[in-house]
Amino acid sequence: MKVYISADIEGITGTTAWSETELNAPDYQFFQKQMTKEVEAAIEGAIRGGATEILLKDAHDSARNLDISNLPVNCKVIRGWTYDPMCMVAGLDKSFDRAIFIGYHSKGGSARNPLAHTLCVFADVKINGEYASEFLINTYAAALHGVPVAFVSGDVGLTEEIQSINDHILTFATKEGIGNATISVSPQLTINETKRLVEDSMKVPREDLHVPLPERFVVEIIYRDHTRAYRNSFYPNATFKPHNTVEFVTDNFYEVLRILQFLT
Repeated sequence: MKVYISADIEGITGTTAWSETELNAPDYQFFQKQMTKEVEAAIEGAIRGGATEILLKDAHDSARNLDISNLPVNCKVIRGWTYDPMCMVAGLDKSFDRAIFIGYHSKGGSARNPLAHTLCVFADVKINGEYASEFLINTYAAALHGVPVAFVSGDVGLTEEIQSINDHILTFATKEGIGNATISVSPQLTINETKRLVEDSMKVPREDLHVPLPERFVVEIIYRDHTRAYRNSFYPNATFKPHNTVEFVTDNFYEVLRILQFLT
């Protein structure tokens, strides 16, 4: 069984402030180590569940966050950014049996995590009229290749979103955001439960994990800055809308990934 893992940090246990998520920032080291531990737990659970080959994508900020010294021999890792539209799930293709997302977080426009955003901090993203999370975007990206998402860890707001989309996808809530604060579970509990639930998720039938792609995508990128919105509205087939928004309509989700790659 071939498994893909994408790892972010804003949904890792305890992360609350941006200084805890940025490479070389003074508050970063503990949370870098915790991110690594949670990813290692996911890898161990996947192997226990039958994974024979794993591709890991470090998918936060610099994409150089994880300590890779203890990765097992059947795990490869992508560090840095490839700059192709698959972005946080670069390297994922139809050869994978299922995907796992670790440390993901609530969508931009949400109050469920002090670090909530979607792809960037200077704009929010809507798809078909609803604010979109990185989970949804990357789940659709995986669906382009017929690969289902089996397990996701992150904040309570995200896990509730996932359960509303497909309650067969196993989740673990690392924390809950309240204003500019978080209430987090024990870091050790996250490690233990990630290991257990990822192992269980390897046994869920692939067809039960399916999240269908919509037939049509109306993408709205809502910028903080009207000048950025105006400039980016000249992207091919995009339209400027009032209140700092660029709209793009397509029936091909890869084109959604492409515009998000260039405009966020």
